[in-house]
Amino acid sequence: MSGVATASNPLRRRQERRFLLFVAPWLLGALLIQALPMLVGLALSFTDWSLVRNPDWRGLVHWQRMLDDPILRHALRNSLVYCLLSVPTGVALAFVLALLVNLPWRGMGLFRTVLLMPALVSGTAVALVWGWLFNPRFGVVNGMLRAVHLPTPGWLSDPRWALSTLALLSLWSIGGTVLIYLGGLRTVPPELLDAARLDGANRVQVARAVILPLVSPVTYFLLIIGTIMGLQLFAPVYVLTEGGPRDSTMTLPLYIYLNAFRWSDYGYAAALSVVLVALTLLLTLVQVTVSRRWVFYT
Repeated sequence: MSGVATASNPLRRRQERRFLLFVAPWLLGALLIQALPMLVGLALSFTDWSLVRNPDWRGLVHWQRMLDDPILRHALRNSLVYCLLSVPTGVALAFVLALLVNLPWRGMGLFRTVLLMPALVSGTAVALVWGWLFNPRFGVVNGMLRAVHLPTPGWLSDPRWALSTLALLSLWSIGGTVLIYLGGLRTVPPELLDAARLDGANRVQVARAVILPLVSPVTYFLLIIGTIMGLQLFAPVYVLTEGGPRDSTMTLPLYIYLNAFRWSDYGYAAALSVVLVALTLLLTLVQVTVSRRWVFYT
């Protein structure tokens, strides 16, 4: 046995070197494109910089400014509320749709294609279409509500509705999430489903007690990815509301953009970027910790 192990060591070392050779471009790209800019941004957060002159060291001035910044408080709250509204709703709806699409009904192939197509459309184009649909004066949605004599909210012009409308917009691209769930459903052992049905469980009970725990790793992955994407919400807000009305849709990425490219306050924008990264890491860590209670690996 020792001779076999000794003979396999050179082969193992060659495989490891080959693996490192293949992943080296990705690692180098990650260092140059991600890690290095993050370190530069952290350094700039302690300076004043306007692009036309060298950065001036300001120490903790930007960090102290955050404590008294009401717009930042609105941005943090809106980003978190948006994630709470959009992520669980999107994941739950995607799970239900995946169960329906996975049924062997006629025409399901076409329905899957139609369901996935919106995820391929540009986010900016989708935002413009939604802005037209939810226009309070001539939008299609309010036109339909008027036809049946129902109230017509100011979807994107009313602070009480604007953030919820943006969360509703996020469901447009739910097809990609459904596709990931479909992949998870294909890994569920059919014998477990048959056993549950033989025990008298209906479809809802099978989905809740058998399928949902077995695809919990997929749900866990989608929650983390959805939270990260939700915290990075920018294009729909910038196109439709620019943070209004009255900062009700101001998100942290939009506030970073405004500070950097509209107000030329790059030092403060860099400090806000560090806050966004830290918030993303914190929420991811919380989800990783909580997942041990409900994620089951088979």
